[in-house]
Amino acid sequence: MPDQPVPVPVERLGFEMPPVHDTAEAARAHRKERLAEALRLLGRLGYEDGVAGQITARDPEFEDCYWVNPFGRAFTALTADDLLLVDGDGRVVTGGRRVNQLAFAVHAAVHRRRPEVVAVVRARAPYGRALAALGELLAPISEEACAFYEDHALLDEYAGADEPERTALALGPYKALVLRNRGLLTVGDSVDAAVWWFIEAERAAQVQLIARAAGKPVPIDHRAAALTRERFGSDLAAWVSYQPLRELVASTS
Repeated sequence: MPDQPVPVPVERLGFEMPPVHDTAEAARAHRKERLAEALRLLGRLGYEDGVAGQITARDPEFEDCYWVNPFGRAFTALTADDLLLVDGDGRVVTGGRRVNQLAFAVHAAVHRRRPEVVAVVRARAPYGRALAALGELLAPISEEACAFYEDHALLDEYAGADEPERTALALGPYKALVLRNRGLLTVGDSVDAAVWWFIEAERAAQVQLIARAAGKPVPIDHRAAALTRERFGSDLAAWVSYQPLRELVASTS
């Protein structure tokens, strides 16, 4: 009888984790590359509409400066070299194109109020916008929705882009915000995490709307929803979950 195969020691198994950089220059280059990849991914998923939509990423060295996509450029074609560095007052300090001033002001307000946040995502995705039109939070009716259980908020009034502080205040300490009649906003301690939360919130909104159309959704109880959030709701879990999606666009850098 043949011997049983010997398991590979766990320490020899590959598992990608967020990188740690020794210099601001290395961290900046990595962050810009991830930002450009994320924009291409959102474009591929159809989460852009005309000139609307932004992802911002805090610069690792310069205080109150953020990397952002240029105004009027399609997400799907962007590279790291196309990104702008913009200060908190909306002035371009690196780059040769304009920035969407109104949209950027909202992101800057969130970054300033949440210094631990690296990235902010706001884009045009259909199910999040539909949920926002209903003025509803994500209900704990699916595993992905439980990642947001008691960790997202609703701005229950229409707030224009010229009211950035209202949006930042409404977000509070949470990872996501439903802006009534507008859509979704998410944040994270990395570009990868913030983008994953946006995609996951959009998917959770889709399931919620489909379930409501089909019947009466059954919510997950408080204890189970909270435990699920603790397991899957961290920014590290989001970073890990995002990596397979990132592979769709990483090769086009």
